[in-house]
Amino acid sequence: MLHTIKDLIELAKDKDMSTLVVACADDKHVLEAVDKARAEGLIRPVLVGNKEIILMLLDDLTIDPSYYEIIDIMDHEQACDYAVKLVSENDGHILMKGYVDTKIILKSVLKPEFGFKTDHRLSHVSLFELKNYHKLLMMSDGAMNMYPNVDEKQEIIENAVQVFHKLGNKNPKVGVIAAIEKINEKMQPTVDARELIKRNQEGLITGCMIDGPFAIDNAINKKAAIHKGVESDVAGDVDLILMPQIESGNVFYKSMMFLADAKSASMIVGGKRPIVLTSRADSTESKFYSIALAAAYE
Repeated sequence: MLHTIKDLIELAKDKDMSTLVVACADDKHVLEAVDKARAEGLIRPVLVGNKEIILMLLDDLTIDPSYYEIIDIMDHEQACDYAVKLVSENDGHILMKGYVDTKIILKSVLKPEFGFKTDHRLSHVSLFELKNYHKLLMMSDGAMNMYPNVDEKQEIIENAVQVFHKLGNKNPKVGVIAAIEKINEKMQPTVDARELIKRNQEGLITGCMIDGPFAIDNAINKKAAIHKGVESDVAGDVDLILMPQIESGNVFYKSMMFLADAKSASMIVGGKRPIVLTSRADSTESKFYSIALAAAYE
């Protein structure tokens, strides 16, 4: 069981070293995070982008460029195409978004000729180390799927469960989040929770334990659950919180980062390889932790 981000980094170190391919790598914070991951022995770096700017930034950061393979492609779309194709064609490779709009790199990811997109739904997972929680907490989805229906929520859960299995948790506890902890036919997230639990009990969703609906307090705090009369082995001990829609996930993520001083790691899963995709406002540390998460997963 992983309790801290440090545990995650140690797990990544124990895995075979991955090759990290950064699309549009001409970004200072990205390069800082990549060099830290290289120095920690987590990845072999390949930088795709404007070579002149990349070399200038490496010089500013006093990083030896001889550690890096640099592919000189100035056009963002062409750089993303090259990076996606390279990652898709090679085992043990990870894709990372650099200084480029998310929609541009995802356009490359979705091109059928590169074979990166699989039959699975792409979803975004974020793993948090929080001062007031007893283990690492995962949240999905706060960046990719806007208003998922119950079938799409099942796929989001399945993607996250696959991550947990690769991190060593073979039966993660999944809490389905809503505004209340009771079924209300007028509140779709509570109805979806009932259906997801049913599918889990019937063996249609496997490898995890699902319960809910939970308000966020009784999902992550056992005392709150007991006070509200919520009887569940999942309440207060969740590994994954499934958000009802993108606004909830986005607000939760940014609240944890900017109000709760959380440490976080994020990536997109469901494709042929993991994608390190962080917010432009994320710190160098968060970008480094995200590389570690992808390396531990791959």
